[in-house]
Amino acid sequence: MTYKAIIFDLDGTLVNSIGDIADAMNTVLAKRHYPTYDYDTYKTFVGSGVKSLVIKALPDTAPKQSEIDECLINMMEVYSKNCTNKTMPYDGILELLDTLNTKKLKLAVLSNKEDSLTKKVAKALLPDYLNPVYGLKEEALKKPNPQVLLQLCKNLNVNPEEAIYVGDTDVDILVAKNANMLAVGVSWGFRDPQELIAQGADFILQTPKDLLKVV
Repeated sequence: MTYKAIIFDLDGTLVNSIGDIADAMNTVLAKRHYPTYDYDTYKTFVGSGVKSLVIKALPDTAPKQSEIDECLINMMEVYSKNCTNKTMPYDGILELLDTLNTKKLKLAVLSNKEDSLTKKVAKALLPDYLNPVYGLKEEALKKPNPQVLLQLCKNLNVNPEEAIYVGDTDVDILVAKNANMLAVGVSWGFRDPQELIAQGADFILQTPKDLLKVV
């Protein structure tokens, strides 16, 4: 198969953003005198959007909707001002994107991070590499729902079978499978690679440059 496009997840795949995400949510929790969490714990919270993160971080196992909504607003306010404080591309990512560009591959992003924040982080840290960059606009359309991913393929003028999806969580592997795309997991992200293998990942990358072998 000759692949024409590679679509990436953002957090845990292209950039290590866990510090900024955790710091922002901990700020919200601390103001309410709730327990806070370390970065490793937040790695288990991320992957399904900010609302899901808020629900997991709140101490009540069944928080009230009003509190979820308030904390979500607070989290977005804090994080939007601090989303590139500690966040950086993983080692080897910029070199990989440079090489893929020379191969004339179409490169894009689909993330479960809120759309404006996805665009902000990508523009700040990965300028000129990725187009389009899509984040989450509607909760019902978040990964592993393949609807937005399939639309992205149409916008790139490629068939799903001609595209690769690269991510670091089970949600990423599932959305790729649901879209009938090659599912590639990364070993350096927020989940154990065994979790990705269990969901049916076609390949697991040990380093970014390993993607060149898949292409």
